[in-house]
Amino acid sequence: MRVLDNVKFKQILAIIWILCAQVTWAQGPPITTDTPVMLGLAGNGIRTFGKFIIKEKVKVYVHPIGIPYNVTSKFQIGAIVPFKVIDPNDGATSKGFSDIIFFSKHQIYKKDGKAKTFRILVNYKHIFPTGNIKSIPRLGSGLHKNYLGFILGKVTSKIGIYGDFGYNLVEGPASDQFSYNFSVGIPLLPQQYPQKQINTFLEFNGNYVFKPEIHTLFISPGITFIPGRRVLFETGFQYPILQKNIIDNKTKFTILLGTRFLLN
Repeated sequence: MRVLDNVKFKQILAIIWILCAQVTWAQGPPITTDTPVMLGLAGNGIRTFGKFIIKEKVKVYVHPIGIPYNVTSKFQIGAIVPFKVIDPNDGATSKGFSDIIFFSKHQIYKKDGKAKTFRILVNYKHIFPTGNIKSIPRLGSGLHKNYLGFILGKVTSKIGIYGDFGYNLVEGPASDQFSYNFSVGIPLLPQQYPQKQINTFLEFNGNYVFKPEIHTLFISPGITFIPGRRVLFETGFQYPILQKNIIDNKTKFTILLGTRFLLN
């Protein structure tokens, strides 16, 4: 009887794992908010996207390439290498690689249920001042930055709720910052195999600089398309709803277009 009970128990665990995997794949990761799910497209893969930032006096194009790698099922490391083009309305254009980011994520809590999961991760980033600071406009900050934050999310077959927030410690005379992001995702298609899904997201992206006090908040609707197990296409739009104490060169809007590939 104990052998049969153990077999049934393992079968139940396998079914729960499959249901949770289907949920996370059906939702897919948010676009501008970090994800606590280190499976599938958020695991061993490549993410690349173009970000068009339109300001009052300058146009900026950022093309980062993110390479995450799951060391274990609970620990992930990776790097983000951004290429940037800054085109002022009056003046010469600067282009080249900006500051490189190395990151690590560690899952500290996970609770899975039938067709749902809740997870919390600790997120650490170090930004190296690799961008050219002699160019005009400057491509890099010239400063080391350390970020420590948390990522959390509750995902079901009908809705995904995500959030990340953290403190950015900046060396030198520059001010520290606090950033926060929130996302709600809703799948538009029923779960199916082979996998195909369209997800809509409504996100909010905020950043608070302490000295001088500058607070920005963007609303960011977006949509993702998952045609199969190994690829995801995403697009989003950011519009400012708060730019406190920014007098000059405010952001008008931002457009994002991207792709994610799963390597294994």
